[in-house]
Amino acid sequence: MLAFPLITFLCMDDAPGTGFPQAADHSRGRICAEIEMLDFDRRSAQASGAVNVKGPFRRLALAVPFLLTLTLNVSAETVAETARAWGLIGPWSLDCSVAPDRGEGAVLAYQIASGDRVVHRRNFGATIDESEVIAAKVSGDGMLNLRVFFPKLKQTREYGFAMQPDGTMRAMYNRNQKGEYTIRNGKFTANGNPTPSQHKCN
Repeated sequence: MLAFPLITFLCMDDAPGTGFPQAADHSRGRICAEIEMLDFDRRSAQASGAVNVKGPFRRLALAVPFLLTLTLNVSAETVAETARAWGLIGPWSLDCSVAPDRGEGAVLAYQIASGDRVVHRRNFGATIDESEVIAAKVSGDGMLNLRVFFPKLKQTREYGFAMQPDGTMRAMYNRNQKGEYTIRNGKFTANGNPTPSQHKCN
């Protein structure tokens, strides 16, 4: 009961890159190698007219556990699930007690929309805009790394949040796709000041 079309997709050159959370890690390469060996054995047997099923099925038995692990990892790493589990979903602000504005009252919300998508809504009082979170991944140190497309800016930005012990979060980096940073190592590149804590508003 193997899904060979899935195997073919994962082993193609246009499979998702490793930078995406939906992409596999080094185990993907090991699976592809096993499948390629199976195909090589099959073609060799056809060319020689010999029938030898022990070799291919032995390699198939080795490939199955890696394939199952890969499939489970891919299905569990959706943007919505990652954002929800980390605690991102909801409105955030520097000061939840003031009305939305372009200062400390700006409300930056992350909400789950139809189709299990995650949208990022920025409320500056007079204006509100909406962008889509297209990737989310938690790194080994617990940082939430997001990739967000901003239609108004016509650009995709990548940034990371660190959750603080008191439940607030801080932006640790923010960069465009050219690698130009506005925040780096938890500090604004323009003046070197640390990024402020954002509070979740109830």
